[in-house]
Amino acid sequence: MATKIQKRLLGKSGLEVSALGLGCMGMSFAYGQPKDKNEMIALIRTAVERGVTFFDTAEVYGPFTNEELVGEALNPLRNEVVIATKFGFKLDPTGKSKWTGVDSRPEHIRGVAEASLRRLKTDVIDLFYQHRVDPDVPIEEVAGTVKDLIQEGKVKYFGLSEAGADTIRKAHKEQPVAALQSEYSLWWREPEKEILPLLEELGIGFVPFSPLGRGFLTGKIDAGTKFENNDFRSTLPRFTPEALRANRVLVDLIGNIAEQKDATPAQVTLGWLLAQKSWIVPIPGTTRLDRLNENLGADTIEFTAEELTVMNEAASKIPIKGSRYPEDLQKMAQK
Repeated sequence: MATKIQKRLLGKSGLEVSALGLGCMGMSFAYGQPKDKNEMIALIRTAVERGVTFFDTAEVYGPFTNEELVGEALNPLRNEVVIATKFGFKLDPTGKSKWTGVDSRPEHIRGVAEASLRRLKTDVIDLFYQHRVDPDVPIEEVAGTVKDLIQEGKVKYFGLSEAGADTIRKAHKEQPVAALQSEYSLWWREPEKEILPLLEELGIGFVPFSPLGRGFLTGKIDAGTKFENNDFRSTLPRFTPEALRANRVLVDLIGNIAEQKDATPAQVTLGWLLAQKSWIVPIPGTTRLDRLNENLGADTIEFTAEELTVMNEAASKIPIKGSRYPEDLQKMAQK
């Protein structure tokens, strides 16, 4: 049995989790056909055996089916784990169509909390993120609503996702933000400019999603890779054949470092994130046991300060082609 992975504190909130979490979205949503439920339950429970204590889901993943999966998988292990879920999208209640916008009105947040508690088979949500900022609802009102839910014992910690600096400051004054979840990896380093220094100042933890660049940074995807129509990546500008071809330079750099470290590109990519700050907890997603074990191996990779400097400088010189999202989704990020 491999050594259990280390623990980290998400900022100054007191919330302790495994140094690597498990993003569960892809088990039910976004990357082709949903996977076999029993296989995914087994994978989640194996992750707990390996020392993972931090699991990420959201009502919009499915919608609804991913929370049900996570709830069933973790119900017998509930006292050993931290479950994070999210509110803030406007959804078709039948679950037949995708989200139709954002909605963080207080009554909507409360409704989502009650529904998520049922689907997760629990009496408390450990970490409740606003999934995307709602421009029509003041963030102080959102934070205040979650504060009430915390006082009622239905939520333990408040989080934000893809929020900009002003939003984070305003929210944190109303109710301390335990964690910000946003994209961060070697091919999306925007958070380094303004967000990471702010989180350090305020004592907020950082949970990078897509830490492996939606699979691209593992080296397993190239310009010839074909994505199914129901694979989210088929709509992303960064995953056109032209962009994949251009961005391969970064994958080659990671691959060279992986060879030197006797590690895999995925482990180097995650290890780099872990080395940035002690309060960063990436949540790579996977539906395969071999990939889970590979990802968790990143916990043992160490970089010297000199190695990190060389790596950062080399990566920063590589221009990345393609935006993260199509235009409609891009507008929702960093508000």
